[in-house]
Amino acid sequence: MNIEHIITELEKKDPEVYDRMSSRRSAISGIASIGGKLALAAIPLALGSLFKKAYGQSTGNIVGVLQYALTLEYLEAEFYTMGAAAPGLVPAGPPTGAIATIRDHENAHVALLKTTISALGATPVAKPTFDFSAGNGSGNGPFKGVFTNYPLFLAVAQTFEDTGVRAYKGQAGELISNNDVLTAALKIHSVEARHAAHIRYMRRNLTSNTGLKPWITGNDTGGIGAAVQASYNGEETSTQAGINIVNINGLGISMNAATEAFDEPLSKDAVLAIVDPFIV
Repeated sequence: MNIEHIITELEKKDPEVYDRMSSRRSAISGIASIGGKLALAAIPLALGSLFKKAYGQSTGNIVGVLQYALTLEYLEAEFYTMGAAAPGLVPAGPPTGAIATIRDHENAHVALLKTTISALGATPVAKPTFDFSAGNGSGNGPFKGVFTNYPLFLAVAQTFEDTGVRAYKGQAGELISNNDVLTAALKIHSVEARHAAHIRYMRRNLTSNTGLKPWITGNDTGGIGAAVQASYNGEETSTQAGINIVNINGLGISMNAATEAFDEPLSKDAVLAIVDPFIV
């Protein structure tokens, strides 16, 4: 992170920025004096403090998006933590390694979001209690047995990852006023996309899913069924930037290929409706 560059760019947008915050020299020298890893950890907090002083509560909408993202990351982190710890659930070898890696990524996302929210002067939302059967706390939802049935575990994992990718894309526009936060969110988005592809690869290795692709085709659930259809609705569009890309410029681009080329965003309301049955 180039702090000089960030503040210089801010100065271009707001020539009076130095009347709003401490001097650039004193701010940077204060961070530099800390040294090493501690200094790196302090940078988000220092920048958050500077921007809060400069622009008051202008970060409020950004914080709201980050709180929403944190709730989703809590969900995924807890899911993979429980899955990795469930005796006999995940086969030994590469599957165990993959789930452990995804678990660690999701917990790192939780830590990053909590640090960023705190840096912006807010208190991170508390982790909810989850019911991964999607039974709103009854334990008897459509995914009952998710931590004893490996194919079911992967099916729910795929749904979470595909939903997460669309959720981050749906909120990217809300973060555009803060390049650093936007960049961090898009990095998480790209990791979620890799998770989604790998979970689909793991499902494809099961004999019942040999035709499964690493991406979404139309609004197909990949054989999971109606219980997760809401996570895939809207993916069947073939129009991008107002242009239908099926057979564009005479190329033989099928409807399936056109829908596979892009992940469509999901609104916050749509995502919250999808995850609500998993939250007690």
